[in-house]
Amino acid sequence: MVSKTEEAQVNRLENQVDNGGGGAWEYLCLVRTLKLRRSDKVLKHGLSILNDPKKRSSLGPDEWTLYEQVAIAAMDCQCLDVAKDCIKVLQKRFPDSKRVGKLEAMLLEAKGSWVEAEKAYTSLLEDNPLDQVIHKRRSAMAKAQGNTSGAIEWLNKYLEIFMADHDAWRELAEIYVSLQMYKQAAFCYEELILSQPTTPLYHLAYADVLYTLGGLENLQTAKKYYASTIDLTGGKNTRALLGICLCTFSIGELTKGRNKEGKESSDLQCLAAAALEKDYKQRAPTKLALLNSTLKSLKLSS
Repeated sequence: MVSKTEEAQVNRLENQVDNGGGGAWEYLCLVRTLKLRRSDKVLKHGLSILNDPKKRSSLGPDEWTLYEQVAIAAMDCQCLDVAKDCIKVLQKRFPDSKRVGKLEAMLLEAKGSWVEAEKAYTSLLEDNPLDQVIHKRRSAMAKAQGNTSGAIEWLNKYLEIFMADHDAWRELAEIYVSLQMYKQAAFCYEELILSQPTTPLYHLAYADVLYTLGGLENLQTAKKYYASTIDLTGGKNTRALLGICLCTFSIGELTKGRNKEGKESSDLQCLAAAALEKDYKQRAPTKLALLNSTLKSLKLSS
């Protein structure tokens, strides 16, 4: 994930370049290093360098890296003629390169030539079975065609090899959620929490899935993960605060006074409600009446 400092640096450079202050190459390098998806800007500023012979020659060997970067950005922006031109330059310079072959397969995919793209990716994987990008492209291609089951299958095969890929686990979880396969999504978020226990986003998403599943045990666990989200965000996550209130209310409805943690749960719910009211007063005062109505329905008076 990109830190706030890194994001601020990128935004500052982007603003500088957009306003003619120079630094296009530095901006492109930073975007590439941080693996950001700012394709329209990369395409615009990358072409401004590539179309200027003097600027292009000053890059030295990095010229080819820029051609690759611009080609990918052009495909993302559906400027396929630009992408094709960049790939042709790279083909001429590196005629037998598998890396250029990957770009050719991606161009076929961008054109919607699914069968040809699949053949190209299969051929590339025969030479390098551990190419992460190609494995991901196959999953993305299945998803683009509306073949959700195929995307799930490719992602699961990919994760059997690259189990530490957080982005892949998150993508798989989101697909499962979209299909209402909540138990499978919960497993994915458990994997993410195990590998990145201090990322509040995963705690929150896991709690949401468990709350959706319902049942006493799931609700109790969901409440714990909403609480951990609040702890990790310094008490500033509105969704988690509301989640605490909803879980506590639902648990109370299921147990009907048989909950041994009744007083503790009630205290936690009241604290969450108070924090919500304070947050709404500061950031969304016009919605405070709606919040109070919601809290009242959960048997919490403001």
